[in-house]
Amino acid sequence: MNNTATTGQPAPTERRDPLLAAVREGVRVLDLGRRLHIGMPQSPNHPAYWHTLPRRHGDRVRGDGGSAANDMLVMGTHVGTHIDALAHVSHNGKLYGGADARTACVGGVYPDHGVHTIAPMVRRGVLLDVPAALGTEVCEPGHEITVADLEAAERLQGTPVERGDVVLIRSGWGRRFDGPDRDNFIGHDSGVPGVGEAGAQWLAARAVHAAGADSIAFEHLAPGAGHASLPAHRVLLVEAGIYIIETLDLEEIAAQRVHEFTFVLSPLPLFGATGSPVRPLAVISDPAAGDDRG
Repeated sequence: MNNTATTGQPAPTERRDPLLAAVREGVRVLDLGRRLHIGMPQSPNHPAYWHTLPRRHGDRVRGDGGSAANDMLVMGTHVGTHIDALAHVSHNGKLYGGADARTACVGGVYPDHGVHTIAPMVRRGVLLDVPAALGTEVCEPGHEITVADLEAAERLQGTPVERGDVVLIRSGWGRRFDGPDRDNFIGHDSGVPGVGEAGAQWLAARAVHAAGADSIAFEHLAPGAGHASLPAHRVLLVEAGIYIIETLDLEEIAAQRVHEFTFVLSPLPLFGATGSPVRPLAVISDPAAGDDRG
């Protein structure tokens, strides 16, 4: 039987996309990305964010009275909320898969390990709220988030980490990004809480797709050590091929106690680059939001 109506359009069928149906029922979106602005705290190892207007309204006016403004951005790809590609870190001269780090760079880009090779993500996301599991609001400066800490958060929330997940680890350090503590966000002297080598191996053993945190380095930084040693980057990027997302804003999602969600992220297709700014989203079902579609 022909399912096409006389209008030439296919008639409605029962084969409707369940994802679209869920969206129509209503979803709530939590923004996990940081606002990019001049002077925001960042790693001193990367070019700072800068924004300017080469043209402002009124600089040039068309005959019909119209005018336009435009922008120019200068920034490193590891500034603000961003994702690390597999090209970002090498160990003993090797990238993920054993590729030679020098010859993998062709004409100033990494064709096989660059951020353009990271497919857009729509995956199960899990927030592991470590301070909540430890009975505090913020991890102490320089606290190494251990396997026991991660497993305690799993048990408390009832959200076991599974293969292919994107796991976001909250230390509470993100509270320092803005406000009076912003200069302490880098934490060179105090240290920064984060996952150590053992915690990274725990994530790798669970074969997660990506791991993220609310600090600029993802991992534990000892007081006064700075970025002198980053074993979690080695374990995740070089040994396991797991992407790292840094400088996430995890305060709102933690306050709302959303520990399991649909995680959405798409890097910019910067061919051969070692990272990309991103704006990750946590999407959860919310029938009340369906009433606001208009």
